[in-house]
Formats: sequence, C-alpha cells, structure tokens
Amino acid sequence: MLNTTNSPRRRRGMGRLVAVVLGVLAVALALPGLAQAAPITVVPGLPPVEVPSIPGLPTPPTTTPPAPTTPPPPPATTTQETPGVPAKPNVATPTGWVALAQDSNHTIYWWNDGKFVKSMPISMGTNEHPTPNGVYHTREKYRDMYMDSSTYGVPVNSPEGYRTYVEYATRMSGDGIFIHAAPWSVQQQGKSDVSHGCINVSTENGKWVYDTVGQGTPIVVTGTVGGQYDGN
Repeated sequence: MLNTTNSPRRRRGMGRLVAVVLGVLAVALALPGLAQAAPITVVPGLPPVEVPSIPGLPTPPTTTPPAPTTPPPPPATTTQETPGVPAKPNVATPTGWVALAQDSNHTIYWWNDGKFVKSMPISMGTNEHPTPNGVYHTREKYRDMYMDSSTYGVPVNSPEGYRTYVEYATRMSGDGIFIHAAPWSVQQQGKSDVSHGCINVSTENGKWVYDTVGQGTPIVVTGTVGGQYDGN
C-alpha cells in the first residue's frame, strides 16, 4: 500500500481550504465598514445608492434648493376724484358734510367725511338779486314757513315784493338766504337763476337737506355776480 499523506494532491487541497477561510475572514472584517457608509443620492428621482466613504477623496457638495422668491407687493391705489365732480372745498366742518354750489352749471354738490355723496340741480339769485359768493353755514330749519320780502326792506305789495309759502327751508345766512324746496322753479333748476337770492331745489331735494344735513354745515357758493358774502 502507498503512503499518500504528503502527496502533492493532498497539499494542494489543503492550500485551497486555507485560501477560502482567509477570504471569508476578510469579507467579515470589511462588512462593518460598509455598513457605516452614508447613503448618497447620485441622481435625483432614482433610488438612493449607498457608496462607502473613501478616505482622501473630496466630499461632494451639498445641493441647497433655491429660497422661494416673494412676489413684489401690488402698487398702492390712489383715490381719484369722481369724474365730472369738482374738488371738494377745503373748509372745516363740524358735521362731516360739505357742500359746493356752483352757479356756472347751476348745481350743488355734497360730500360727507370726504366722500362725494350726491349732486342736485339748483337755481340761485338773479342778476338783480344775486346770491353772494362765499362760505355759508346752515342754521335753523323750518319744516314750512312764509318768506316775506318785507323782512329785508321790500314791501310785499311792491313790484319786487312777495310773500311765499315754502317747505323744507334751511337757513344759510342771517339776512334771509335759505336753501329750500321750490317746486315752482323746477324747470329752471340746473339751467338758470330765478330766485331772490335763496338756493332753490326740488321738494325731494329740499327734504333731503332738511333731514340729512346738520347745523353748522358749510355751503360754499361760487361763480355768481353777487360779490362776496360778509358772513352775516
């Protein structure tokens, strides 16, 4: 019988076994390092690929998404005058109301707290009895009354005299100028001047002034041939 203990075939088998054992040990030692590698997303939108960090290589830059941009604020709006309405007179008012009576177009305009509210056609004094220009202020009110020319020196029975019943009369001056309802002059209101100095309006508009406008409200009269109001 032959002794095969130290034969070349047996020695080669032992060498292969040792190589396999050493390879398994090397893989076991490398696994903890691979397990600690940080995941890096290589391509956005694809699954992450875990790549072990290699000493000595540069660290890839971190991509920061751009900060959201804030849209610019809209431009500030400016308050414009109402088309066809003149500028509000710059006068003090204790009631919040201001009026402008323009003889050029026979119209009175009303504002409240700086906002335009309404306009109405009017008829003021004729050239023979013009309404003076200036700043008036509303005074007492009369639901109805008689207007008498004799109160300012013109006899009732004279050619220029009168005694007329009126409604919704609001006094503007101490010498007898009122803004009041005058249904007899509605056809002239907004077109021409036919009064003895008062501001004539329709019955509806006279009632609105009577019900709405408080005492002390400024009424600015402009554009007449009547000179300047003296404040009485």
